[in-house]
Amino acid sequence: MDAANRAEEFRRRLDGAAEATEAALDALLAPTALPGEITRPARLLEAMRYSTLGGGKRLRPFLVIESARLFGVEGASALRTACALEMIHCYSLVHDDLPAMDDDDLRRGRPTAHKAFDEATAILSGDGLLTYAFDVVADPATHPDGALRAALVLALARAAGLGGMVGGQALDLAAEAAATPLDQAETLQMQAMKTGALLRFAVDAGAILGGATPQQAAALHRYGKALGAAFQIADDILDAEGDTAALGKRAGKDAERGKATLVALLGLDAARARCDALVNEATAALAETGLGERTEVLAEAARFVAARRS
Repeated sequence: MDAANRAEEFRRRLDGAAEATEAALDALLAPTALPGEITRPARLLEAMRYSTLGGGKRLRPFLVIESARLFGVEGASALRTACALEMIHCYSLVHDDLPAMDDDDLRRGRPTAHKAFDEATAILSGDGLLTYAFDVVADPATHPDGALRAALVLALARAAGLGGMVGGQALDLAAEAAATPLDQAETLQMQAMKTGALLRFAVDAGAILGGATPQQAAALHRYGKALGAAFQIADDILDAEGDTAALGKRAGKDAERGKATLVALLGLDAARARCDALVNEATAALAETGLGERTEVLAEAARFVAARRS
């Protein structure tokens, strides 16, 4: 398959994953209470839906779906896991945008949750999405094997929590107030937690769902690690060079807040070179899975991450 056809197939699969995820999230966030729930408060549910539906590329769900597809796993198991991951991603954006954190007014081209509703409702909607994500993964509807579901829950908790995304956000906030800026190693560690951990989980989840061999799982983990690092550098470059209308969020905020980024540390040219090198690392890791042409769409995803403009 030539480069143009690979790019077209990637876009088709990305769009398909986004459409399937949107429909599944819409169903999961329906007004009807589940067994064990008492009721779903209308305003809280509205805020959860506002922050979750109708926006984003759904890259994380795509990665879950496509990494599981490598091993012939399709359908509810992969899609529900993808939805759970997207709920955690969306909750993190709601909380990151709060005045106590990044204090942003715009997300995906519209008011952030605390502006569209209020701070308390935004906080609770994030809490609801985080909790519901684990409900979805733990539900037998996701997979009949309880041990496999437990493995997914553990991996997701480790990626999202103290030693992952939440810890990375704490390090990022602490760095803004620190007397000295983070060095390169510290910045990479913080970014690997704040941004990279959920992207790594996406492909780790596919390996868990697909019963990957230890070698295949390790190779996919290396792919996810490199992809996550490339994604963050590309995001930092976009913040430095992009405009608010194209990004759908306020541009230039990293420099304003003195955030630790590789662009600030290395400059734009070196950051771009590092991003390209990470894409090469990601594609090399895929080759080590031994899955051949089946990995082409994931390789294209790494190239997309580095080249994106929003």
